[in-house]
Amino acid sequence: MGDHQPFIGSVAIANGLLKKHQLRAHFRALFPDVYIAEDVALTLGTRAHAGWLWSRRQGVIAGLTASAMHGAQWVDDLLPIELVWSNARAPRGLRTHDWTLYTEERCLVASLPVTTVERTAFDIGRRGRLDEAVARLDALGNATGFKIDDVLAVAERHPGARGLRQLRAGLDLYDAGAESPKETWLRLLLIRAGYPRPQTQIPVWSPDGRRKYRIDMGWADIKVGVEYEGDHHRVDKPRYDYDITRYEDLNFLRWKMIRVVGRDREPAILARVERAWASRLR
Repeated sequence: MGDHQPFIGSVAIANGLLKKHQLRAHFRALFPDVYIAEDVALTLGTRAHAGWLWSRRQGVIAGLTASAMHGAQWVDDLLPIELVWSNARAPRGLRTHDWTLYTEERCLVASLPVTTVERTAFDIGRRGRLDEAVARLDALGNATGFKIDDVLAVAERHPGARGLRQLRAGLDLYDAGAESPKETWLRLLLIRAGYPRPQTQIPVWSPDGRRKYRIDMGWADIKVGVEYEGDHHRVDKPRYDYDITRYEDLNFLRWKMIRVVGRDREPAILARVERAWASRLR
């Protein structure tokens, strides 16, 4: 038992490592009979470890929890920990799934049993709204670079699973080049407006050949780029200064850039893209 790792309270007491009053005074319960030191900051990984201990080390970490453990960004740390385990009476903060899981669909991450990247994609792509599923697939793909065919191979092993139609639709829209849910949203907006599927992370060298840039998405053949500008572009002074040079270089190279921010409305965004396309097709 380490002070910074979760542990099973009854086992610690039975082994003489703690007294009951010490457990109550200096540790907090994360899940029934699973404790951690009061002063330890909780992370998703710590909570996942605690959830696995609650399952008496029988569960397999899955879903969005597994996605985060594989390195995916944009997973809320406060979401319930997901486990593949048959116990349907999960306590608050845990979500269990009675799913069929084959041996080749699990692996170890930080010494914990976790669904493989491909199995994780299979699970997160079948749930929620389609756009949310695509954003989650994009985030997992950005971290791991998983291949669509490998996920479809998992689907072939589970022909009766719920949500397979959405999974296939999500994989058709999946792009590992998306670096945020907002970039996914913007890409889907362009596709559904009828534009050719934009290339993501387009590499462009500065005019002097010294700096390599990447454009969020766009069409290199007509030099039209579209980017989502988060708040970090405004509040990060070095990034702000870098962006000034970057956009001057892109302008010199005759790239037409559409910069989208959170307050922009979809019709206005599409109107700007339409004007940029029209200017290049004259």
